Formats: sequence, C-alpha cells, structure tokens
Amino acid sequence: MSIEGKAKEAAGFVKEEAFEHGKSPEAKEKAQEGRDLRNEGRVEDGKEPKLTEPGTGHPEK
Repeated sequence: MSIEGKAKEAAGFVKEEAFEHGKSPEAKEKAQEGRDLRNEGRVEDGKEPKLTEPGTGHPEK
C-alpha cells in the first residue's frame, strides 16, 4: 500500500461525499471526479475499484 494511493483514495472520498447530494451538473461532475480519484488510488494499492452506487451500503467484493 502506497501513501500516494491512500491519499488519493481519501481525497477522492472526501470530494465525492461533499458533492454527491448536489443537484447541479457541476456538483454531479465534481462527485464523479471524486469517485475517479478514489478508484485511481484503490487501483494503485492493488484493490478493486468500487463500482456500486455511493451510499448504497453494498459490501466490497
């Protein structure tokens, strides 16, 4: 696990959480950027990207 991967995953999570409930196109775009950054960090650390909708409570595979 790399520190850079963990930082990307954490930053992406924060960005996604901050914008996921917004209704504007800008908020949806920023939430998607957060998801992409989070998944990039997960892949760098050898984990599978999260593909479920945020907030659904689905367990990771």
